[in-house]
Amino acid sequence: MPEAIYTLCAAASVLCAALLLRGYRASRTGLLFWSSLCFIGLALNNLMLLVDLVLVPTTELATPRAIVALVAVGVLLFGLIWEHE
Repeated sequence: MPEAIYTLCAAASVLCAALLLRGYRASRTGLLFWSSLCFIGLALNNLMLLVDLVLVPTTELATPRAIVALVAVGVLLFGLIWEHE
């Protein structure tokens, strides 16, 4: 059951990133671009979670996952600050 949840979370993140990128291409709004980059990072984080806990449970990817999540949220924060100016 956890495999399905991790897979659906990753799929939802990829879908959100794709929709945000499509919206960015249509309107060229900078915040959509930064949000899509954030969701790409979150999708990568979810895929790493799936690999870490389900596919290869003997590996420990907690630190790389945290770094990827931090970078993804940092990109969104940078975009929010950049668009505000």
